[in-house]
Amino acid sequence: MLQNNPELKSKIDQLWNKFWSGGISNPLTAIEQITYLLFMKRLDELDIKRQTDAEWTGEKYISRFDGSWIPPEERNRPVAEQRPIDKRSLRWSEFKHMNATERLSHVANKVFPFLKDLNGAESNFTHHMRNAVFIIPKESLLVEAMGTIDDIFEVMERDSRENGQAFQDIQGDVYEMLLSEIATAGKNGQFRTPRHIIKLMAELVQPQLGHKIADPACGSGGFLLGAYQYIVTQLAVAEAKKNKTEFTITEDEDGFVRTSVAAALTEKAKAILSSSLWGYDIDSTMVRLGLMNLMMHGIDEPNIDYKDTLSKGYTQEGEYDIVMANPPFTGSIDKGDINENLSLATTKTELLFVENIYRLLKKGGTAGVIVPQGVLFGSGGAFKTLRQLLVERCDLKAVITLPSGVFKPYAGVSTAILLFTKVWGPKDKVSKPATEHVWFYEMQADGYSLDDKRSKQEGHGDLQDIIARFHARNAATDTDRTAMCFAVPRAKIEAEGYNLSLSRYKEDVFEEVHYDPPNVILDRLIRAEIGNVDEAELANVQSGIVRELLELKGMVG
Repeated sequence: MLQNNPELKSKIDQLWNKFWSGGISNPLTAIEQITYLLFMKRLDELDIKRQTDAEWTGEKYISRFDGSWIPPEERNRPVAEQRPIDKRSLRWSEFKHMNATERLSHVANKVFPFLKDLNGAESNFTHHMRNAVFIIPKESLLVEAMGTIDDIFEVMERDSRENGQAFQDIQGDVYEMLLSEIATAGKNGQFRTPRHIIKLMAELVQPQLGHKIADPACGSGGFLLGAYQYIVTQLAVAEAKKNKTEFTITEDEDGFVRTSVAAALTEKAKAILSSSLWGYDIDSTMVRLGLMNLMMHGIDEPNIDYKDTLSKGYTQEGEYDIVMANPPFTGSIDKGDINENLSLATTKTELLFVENIYRLLKKGGTAGVIVPQGVLFGSGGAFKTLRQLLVERCDLKAVITLPSGVFKPYAGVSTAILLFTKVWGPKDKVSKPATEHVWFYEMQADGYSLDDKRSKQEGHGDLQDIIARFHARNAATDTDRTAMCFAVPRAKIEAEGYNLSLSRYKEDVFEEVHYDPPNVILDRLIRAEIGNVDEAELANVQSGIVRELLELKGMVG
């Protein structure tokens, strides 16, 4: 995984320090400005790559940088008075050669407005970029930042070639490293789900081409990108099998295989996939980051929007085949703003989001959701009602507990992954509870240290074991509750008040330990003090400790 590359880490540190010393010290502001530069760079590279692919395949491709661009403020003027801009000058590879003064003006007044207008005045992207501002204040900061970003891309490409990994989540790697540098990153839940956890969840829910996929609290779009890359990889594998060719992408250091958009997507598949991914967030900055993140991976018109999915204004229900999410863990919503279709008597967002995800799913749709472990055993009425809903109206397939350090350094809360499939709708009469057994797995290691550094450890932790055991789970045989994973019948869960805490059902094994008799232990302690001496010499030893041990030995016999 690229964020474990020490050279890349050093470059990210340099980039962060440049912005800090350049006067942009607000973490999310810095991340947003850096993302604009990453987007400019990636847009140029992606366009060149698409042109090359089109020449190779014979397909027609019109470059984003062909022709001229008329800025919005010029469009109301008579044609003769308009001042069009040559789009070639808006390429990163072109304007990076300008001198410092000219470059800052060109990027701020031409390149950035072009990016905001990239998909046309009526597009979702342009709508959300309307209030975006480019605020890099110094010529030197822009020049240095662009140089560092060029270095970052060079490191990433070399890492990709040497480790057999296709070009992956560019912004995500940088974004994750930037967040790791700031103590305030987890404020308001604005921290990124670790990449390997996203990949794990994609392997568990197995999204397919044609599925409508959502994240109702999408942040920078990590889960949507995770689903996208999983589907693209499956298409690449299928294409290789069809053509009887070798699939050459190797596993990453977490044991996952992922490839890029260039591997297998036809134009038809690309169109289907682009229309399949839907994300929502209540932070306009995160919406912009998410839009650019997906666009940097070849999704030209991402469906990410600014919406509070718990509010009365969001009325979708039964829309999605797959929901993958890590909704906010803490906080409450104003009771008057809660969607009237949500039935839980609570204002706690961690509960409302799970109920809302259930409502968003189509019948037969599957969700993978990260929740704080308190949701599994909370004693309040809303906690129990939610768990009962998951057991009775859904097929609650699995509860996978995660170590408390998974989200460090942002948060130390213990979490779990819930995997469930919707069977009964909110208004359906439940003739029979949908869940027969719940499969529990206690993850003990995720392949990284569980401290604030989150250093890569040898091996994959439990990641690949979870995937293998989940897909091979068998309620009839997974009955050993002393094991790392086991199945629990619904009747037992009902009897426990729908408690879904793994510790409630796990049975501890106590090994019988045999100890030496006290006089043997005392002999060992005495000889450790004085060395090997004859029994007759023990009486001559004057050490206080030894004398007291001898007295104690005499007392116990």
